[in-house]
Amino acid sequence: MEKALIKASSLKDVGKSWISKKAKHDLLSNIADDITTFSSNVEDKAKRIFNKITGNPLRSLPDLLREYNLPAGLFPQNIICYEFEESKGKLVVYLQSACEASFKDSSMLRYATQVKGVLTKGKLTKIEGMKTRVLVWAKVTRVEVEGYKSDKVYFMCGVQKSRPKDAYNTPPHAVKVSEF
Repeated sequence: MEKALIKASSLKDVGKSWISKKAKHDLLSNIADDITTFSSNVEDKAKRIFNKITGNPLRSLPDLLREYNLPAGLFPQNIICYEFEESKGKLVVYLQSACEASFKDSSMLRYATQVKGVLTKGKLTKIEGMKTRVLVWAKVTRVEVEGYKSDKVYFMCGVQKSRPKDAYNTPPHAVKVSEF
């Protein structure tokens, strides 16, 4: 009987130890996630401050798109940030999660957590991370506006799909989706 009590109390200690280790692991994991988030926020703000000091302020994404003759509302409001390497035209847009946006013309775009492409005047090419609804969801590889006076925006998704440019004038609010 005494041996059984000793074994039971040692099992109790093992259970406490396991719970303690699990709690410690979860706590450290949460702290690491918080530090990573904090670090990326600090880095982003430091870049903005540096750019302001050097006279090279970071433009908003809608302003950048307008400057390159693309509709300002091509990406949703809820982006986290973007990176643009002007010399190569590389654009990377970061979103909190995969999401979907509806536009004035009833068209829909779906975005991955990262959308990459090459930005040139009137074009966003080599796109990764964007889909549009045609009959089914189709990968968008290119978005183009023919000229400054054009009232159409063209989406290449296996076939070229033209849509009214004014439907994409303002960034829409996007809804989180479970999968891209």
